[in-house]
Amino acid sequence: MSAREPKIVSSRRPASPAAAASGMTRRDSLKWMAAAWIGFAAAVGAGATAAMRFLFPNVLFEPPTVFKAGGPSDYAVGVDERWKEKFGVWLVRNTQEIYALIAVCVHLGCTPNWLPAQNKFKCPCHGSGYYISGINFEGPAPRALERCAISISPDDGQMVVDKGQRFLFEQGQWSDSKAFVKIG
Repeated sequence: MSAREPKIVSSRRPASPAAAASGMTRRDSLKWMAAAWIGFAAAVGAGATAAMRFLFPNVLFEPPTVFKAGGPSDYAVGVDERWKEKFGVWLVRNTQEIYALIAVCVHLGCTPNWLPAQNKFKCPCHGSGYYISGINFEGPAPRALERCAISISPDDGQMVVDKGQRFLFEQGQWSDSKAFVKIG
């Protein structure tokens, strides 16, 4: 270096003595802080988006609570499962009446299965068992299955099932005239 050439001095200064020891400048530390704040903002934005998605679910179809199930003569004695998948209801016919049982276990809300060989409803989740009438007899279920309203339409003679009205055995509501349809 000659005497005439000026000495080049760097304008970059270390941010702190610790940064000077690591070789990090103030500008480098500001870049890292900016990156950290951008990451934090992205995480908060993702959380807010997930919360809004939870508050407004994308439900395209909910089955109606009232439906027509055909005439009483369309059903043989026993459990009819044709409405279980679509509406969550079993129609049960005995020699005197037809009633509609809600296909939801009262223990934790699983869907029981009808086992015709054993003549009972059995919940696959925790083993609750119900007689064909819907009364519980085994497992952790605390009470009987619920019945829903059923009636005969005066217009066309079809049975109308209304899941919006429920009847509980424990409260003596199964004897309500809306909880079953008399046969003959």
